Amino acid sequence: MKKSPASASPPVLSAGGLDGATLDGILGYHLAQAAIVTYAVFDRLVGLPLGLRPVEYTILALVKENPGLSPAQLSKALAVTRPNITSLIDKLEERGLVKREKNVRDRRAQHLRATDRGSTLAAKTTRILVEGERQAFSTLTPVEQMMLAELLHKLAQARESKSSSGNAARAADMGPVNRTPLASARRTPPRSRA
Repeated sequence: MKKSPASASPPVLSAGGLDGATLDGILGYHLAQAAIVTYAVFDRLVGLPLGLRPVEYTILALVKENPGLSPAQLSKALAVTRPNITSLIDKLEERGLVKREKNVRDRRAQHLRATDRGSTLAAKTTRILVEGERQAFSTLTPVEQMMLAELLHKLAQARESKSSSGNAARAADMGPVNRTPLASARRTPPRSRA
């Protein structure tokens, strides 16, 4: 028996105005739709004016916040292959934003540090992005924005725990790079889960 048009519920419309009822329960779809907004903010405020791609900014911010980390740690933290991390670090090094230092105990290993110029750019970019996202996400209250950041961080942590397959040593080896740039840009610390 068909519903009468008067009693039919209205279709769930996506951000583009299309019927999205099938996708409404798919979290990945909503994350992808939200990413469109964040990438647009990034491109407008950082990508075009400062010549940084999101992954380059992320690497620069993590190197600044974690001086001495290794390319292998970055590769694990960002789920980017080692050859791709090497290429990205090369680009940042060519621009004078990061520098490689030899490990005194293992001459084959390298440590990364942000240059003064890189540290300044990372800090400036973070300030720009925090303000730009705050404005772009004005449909959310500040508390909702913080909640969203915490939930996304929790999802990212699930990736790390699943990829470690119970190997706590691998997760511990990543040390302080288990944070996201967004988490380090928060103005207030997250609530304790104790």
